[in-house]
Amino acid sequence: MSRAGSIAIIGSGPAGIITAYTLLQDGFSRVQILTRDSTPGGVWATERVYPGLQINNVHGEYRFSALEMRPSTEGGRLMGHDLRVYMEAFSDKFRHVFRFDTEVVNIRRDEATSLWLVTVQGNRKSSREVLEFSRVVLCTGGCSTPKVPQAFSVAAAKQAGFKGPIIHSRDFASRLDTILETATNQKSIIVVGGGKSAQDMAAHLANEGRKVTIVFETANAFLASPRPLPAFIRKSRLLSILSGHIVLRSRLERFLHTTRIGSKITSFFWSMLSRASLAALSVTKDSPLHNIHSLFWSTRVDDEGVPRPNRFHALVSAGKIEVIAPARVEGFGQDGKSVILSDGGAVEADVVLLATGYASSWTNLFDEHTAEQLGISRHSPGPLPVSKYIDAGNYYSLKNPPPSRPASEKWASSIYNGIVPAKNIARRDFAINGAVFTTNVGYTCEVVAHWISSYFLGDKMDIPRTPEEAYEHIERNAAWVRKRHPGALVRVNESHSSLIAFWTWPQYTDQLLEEMGLRSMRSGGNWLTWPFKVIDVKEIGTLAEERREKRARWQFVREL
Repeated sequence: MSRAGSIAIIGSGPAGIITAYTLLQDGFSRVQILTRDSTPGGVWATERVYPGLQINNVHGEYRFSALEMRPSTEGGRLMGHDLRVYMEAFSDKFRHVFRFDTEVVNIRRDEATSLWLVTVQGNRKSSREVLEFSRVVLCTGGCSTPKVPQAFSVAAAKQAGFKGPIIHSRDFASRLDTILETATNQKSIIVVGGGKSAQDMAAHLANEGRKVTIVFETANAFLASPRPLPAFIRKSRLLSILSGHIVLRSRLERFLHTTRIGSKITSFFWSMLSRASLAALSVTKDSPLHNIHSLFWSTRVDDEGVPRPNRFHALVSAGKIEVIAPARVEGFGQDGKSVILSDGGAVEADVVLLATGYASSWTNLFDEHTAEQLGISRHSPGPLPVSKYIDAGNYYSLKNPPPSRPASEKWASSIYNGIVPAKNIARRDFAINGAVFTTNVGYTCEVVAHWISSYFLGDKMDIPRTPEEAYEHIERNAAWVRKRHPGALVRVNESHSSLIAFWTWPQYTDQLLEEMGLRSMRSGGNWLTWPFKVIDVKEIGTLAEERREKRARWQFVREL
C-alpha cells in the first residue's frame, strides 16, 4: 500500500504522539495530528496537569524507546509535570505535524472517493472546515469527555438553588483557582467518587488547608509497600503471569491457573499482596478506606508506592480528609447548600467536585450511519458460553468470582485487538490506538503503533481476513473479559477499553508482535528466570528496522 496518502491522527495524548512518530519513521510523510488542546500530552497536557497530580503507574512507565525519561523530581515518584515535560520533549521531534486548538466535529467516509472527511473547527468556534485524509487513526482515549450524572447537572443545581461551583475532575487544573477562592474560611468541598482522580483532588486541597469530604461506595484497590518494590517484581512478567490470560502458553501459567494447588498459590499471592498494601499505608480494618475493590478481580487499581505524609491515605489517617463510605451522593439538598446521601443524610457543600468518570470520546465523532458503516459501536455479548471460546481448560483460579452485573447491563467491543473495527478490517484505512485498558501505556501504545503502521502498509500479517473471522476473535475476548473481570465493561467505556489487557499487557503485546511476524518474549531469561526478567521498552526500539527487513524478504519471495 502506498505511503503517499495523508493520515489524520485524532488526539495528541501518548497514543497519538507515538503513532505519529512511528508512521513518520516508516516513511508516511503526510501525517497530521488534530487536537483541541493547546499543548501535546492529552491527559498530561499543560492545561490538564495540576500540582500534586501523581501518575497511576501500576506496572511500567509512560515512556517510549526513542527517548529516555529523566528521574522524577519527587523522590523517584512520577508526577504529572514529569509526564508533561516528557511528552513535550518527545513531540519536539515533529511539532510541525500538530494542529492545536482544533476541535474534531465529525468523521465520515466519502464512499465515492473512499476518502475520510474530517470536519473541524477552532476552539473559538470559528467557521468549520472539512479536511480530506486517506486514513484515520483514532487516539482520543477514554478520559476526555466527562460523564456527569443528571443529578449533578446545571439544571439540577439550579432547581435546588445550589450556587457553588460544580467541577468535573477533567477541569480541576483549569479551575483550581476558582475552587481555592470559593472554599475559604472552612467552607466545605465535597468530592464524589473513590477513584484515583478523586483521591488526588482531595489530597491536593487538604494540603492547601481546605476542608474536604470524600464520598464513595467502594474505593480503588492499590499496591503499596514500605519501600519501593524491586524491578524483578514490579517491572517483570510476574504479576501478569499470576493474573491469568486468555491463552496460557507456559507450563507455569497452566499450573497456576488450571490446577487446584496452583490456584491456591495464586489466590494466596494476591491476598497477601492486598493485605501487605493495606498494612503499608496503615489502613485498619475499621477504616472506611478498607472498603476497596479486589486487587485480583478488578481493573480499578492504583499504585501508591511507599507511604508519604502528603498523600491521600496518610491525610485521611491524620484527620485532614473526612471519608464517608460506603455511601453515594444522590443529588443536591433543597436548601441550596448541601448534598443528599443515599442514607438520607445531608452534608454541607460549598463546592462539588465530580470524579464520576468519562463517557466514550467516540460518541459525538460519528453519525449513526458512519458508526454502523464502520462497525465501531458496542454490541450485546454473544449468547454462547465461555467454554465455547476459552481454550485453556478449567481456570481453577477463577472459580469464585465476585458478584457480577445482570447480562442486560453488559456490552462487548466490536474492535479486533482493540485496534481495528472488525467490520472494516479488510480495508486497512482506519485504526485505533490508546483504547486498550492496560497498566503500561508507553510499551503497549508503541507496539500498537507499529502494528498499525504494518497494517496500513499492507504488510503480511497473521490477522483475520474477513469481518466474520475478526468477530469470532472479538466474541472470544469478550467472553474472557466477562469471566476474568466480571462487571468491568459496565464501569468503563469503549474508547478506554476496546480490549482489556490490564495486568496481562506483556501477553497482549507478544500477540501483536507475533501477528507482525516478529520475535516475542523479548525480555528473555531461561526456564527458571523468565518470569522475573525486567521488561524494558528499549527491547522494542528496533521494531521499525525488523519490520522493514521482514517486508523486504517478503517482497523478494513474491518476486521469485
